[in-house]
Amino acid sequence: MAELPTDMTVIGIKAPGAPEMLVPETRAVPAPGDGEILVKVAAAGVNRPDVMQRKGLYPPPSGASDIPGLEIAGEIAALGPGVKRWALGDRVMALVIGGGYAEYALAHVSHTMPVSGLPMTDAAAVPETFFTVWHNVFERGALKSGETLLIHGGSSGIGTTAIQLAKHFGAQVIVTAGSEEKCEACRKLGADVAIDYKTEDFVDAVKKATGGKGAHVILDMVGGDYIGRNYEAAAVEGRIVQIAFMGGPKSEVNFMRLMLKRLHHTGSTLRARSVADKGAIRDALETNVLPLLAAGTVKPIIYKTFPLRDAAAAHALMETSEHIGKIVLTV
Repeated sequence: MAELPTDMTVIGIKAPGAPEMLVPETRAVPAPGDGEILVKVAAAGVNRPDVMQRKGLYPPPSGASDIPGLEIAGEIAALGPGVKRWALGDRVMALVIGGGYAEYALAHVSHTMPVSGLPMTDAAAVPETFFTVWHNVFERGALKSGETLLIHGGSSGIGTTAIQLAKHFGAQVIVTAGSEEKCEACRKLGADVAIDYKTEDFVDAVKKATGGKGAHVILDMVGGDYIGRNYEAAAVEGRIVQIAFMGGPKSEVNFMRLMLKRLHHTGSTLRARSVADKGAIRDALETNVLPLLAAGTVKPIIYKTFPLRDAAAAHALMETSEHIGKIVLTV
């Protein structure tokens, strides 16, 4: 490997606000600590939490970089003390606690996976999304073969990943999306039923698609008035997993449904979880999902890529919600 530069270009947040608050800056290249690697970033995924951070609504956890970006792919440029699994030059993808919108970023070894044969732009779209889907759908939601999964936001990066994984593991998949074009994209990925939430009531549509039984697992990033409606759409012993509140975190809900159907309503965030928690999810992904990615059975859906310096344009696109799948920055 060539000698490391001392400085690098990153995308900083000038002040909380609109996409144009994302501006290129020069920062020092960080040095990896115990159990860390330094990655020469080839690509970085763009995610909703990045948008929330830019707006000042999702501050980074204590000790994390203030640079946005939660998933990266690239080559290992330096190894911290105690790193045994990886070598300089290895092609990796990693979940990071921040700092992804940069030419170099630090990652913990236990949150890092081999890229295998994936293009770097695809690999950069894997960690945040696949960690989130695996943990929430298959661990918290305990989705099993033969069950029905309802995904709100089926055409999002999370949604397109959840469709593919749930279908591979034998579930019936129902999604909601905001246009016929997005519904059709979800069907092409394997969704059995796609509901345009702007023209159809998803509770009625889910009951119709399941013979009145409802969905066994519901993956919800909307919240708001969807919370009570999810209770209506869920099957007896259904599991509702909350991963975001794009429609707001407050709602008036008839909790009688929770008792009568013996529902489980859970939720999680990823960024603030312990190193060990995220390491356990990484291990599960390596066992259950990496072989599917390597074989091309499951793949991240890339909508558009932008050069790192155009991060503001990438955020502006994400805020239109026009995209189907993932938006990625290339370095």
